[in-house]
Amino acid sequence: MRRSIKGIFISAIASALLLTGCSTGQSSTESKKEEKVSFENVPERFADGDGAKIKVIRKIGGDDHTAQYLAGAKEEGEALGFQVDTYTANGDTAKFHDAIAQALEEDYDGYIISHGDDAATVNDVQKLVDAGKSVVTFDSISDLSKIEGVTLTSQDDEALATLAFDKLIKEQKGEAAIAYLWVDGFPPMVRRNKVYQEKLKDNPGIKEVERFGVASADTSVQTQNAVAAMLNKYPKGKLDAIFATWDAFAIGAARAIKEAGRDEVKIYGIDVSNADLQEIQSSESSWSYTAAVDPKLIGAVNMRILAKKLAGEETPQTYDLEASLISQKQIQASKEAVNMVNLSDIVDGWGVSTEFEEDWMKVLKDHYKK
Repeated sequence: MRRSIKGIFISAIASALLLTGCSTGQSSTESKKEEKVSFENVPERFADGDGAKIKVIRKIGGDDHTAQYLAGAKEEGEALGFQVDTYTANGDTAKFHDAIAQALEEDYDGYIISHGDDAATVNDVQKLVDAGKSVVTFDSISDLSKIEGVTLTSQDDEALATLAFDKLIKEQKGEAAIAYLWVDGFPPMVRRNKVYQEKLKDNPGIKEVERFGVASADTSVQTQNAVAAMLNKYPKGKLDAIFATWDAFAIGAARAIKEAGRDEVKIYGIDVSNADLQEIQSSESSWSYTAAVDPKLIGAVNMRILAKKLAGEETPQTYDLEASLISQKQIQASKEAVNMVNLSDIVDGWGVSTEFEEDWMKVLKDHYKK
């Protein structure tokens, strides 16, 4: 009986200690939440550890380049302790503008707008700025430069077009019948087309015999069908090369050429993704060169610029990301499968940039590292 009472007594004490421990633990957690976190040399905007709420909205989609871009922005933002939500309208103009309007109602701190190509985009961004929001844009309409405080980023489209088309001219020895894959209306396409037209004028031996271009959720499929029809229209010896101003065009063209057994028709493209690299590595691929900027890095740099804006730091009105030229020979010479991660082992400087990465950002990244 005594043992029983003693056991009950000990159990009661243990329970009390357990409850006390739980209570103490809860209070400690709550006090930690209430305690202001201090980051040395971090701007006041982020010194309390609250981070920021960011929305990334892209008009075009349905391709790996878009997926990489959004992933880059999201990973960089989350590394800084931000909440990052992404959305792609897959080329649907109405959905794109609705998404911006809805995002404003959801009260995000900052916005990254990608591929806004019309006057309505300017109106949308003006509303965001009027509401006191920070905005960075990518490959969007140049009229956005009229809005104070907005940074317009882009790939160096002139360099991209020049790198790829100069290779076409050189390899074809200045004489070729080509198909041009391009779509109007998008600022980067307009810039690339300007270079193309100038190159044609300076190289009269390069003749455009066909062109095609559509931006949609199934661009690659539609391009594949269109190029297949071109190959039927132009038998061997009548079509020498294809200049593709977007990788969604290039991958569709590559598939059509492979199916038709027309590997003498070489592709010179712009942009790159994992799907593209897989195609270029194929021994049967006719994709000779592609000029590109790492889309994941673009997203990351855009996020850094936005973070600087939120911190009240100075940012440029425009910024162009440097282009690289990637050759099929480089890719096929690799002893292992090449992807967007290890592409840096082949192309110097690929996927790496310290642009706009401030020391205080490194402090935040170390703090939020999982």
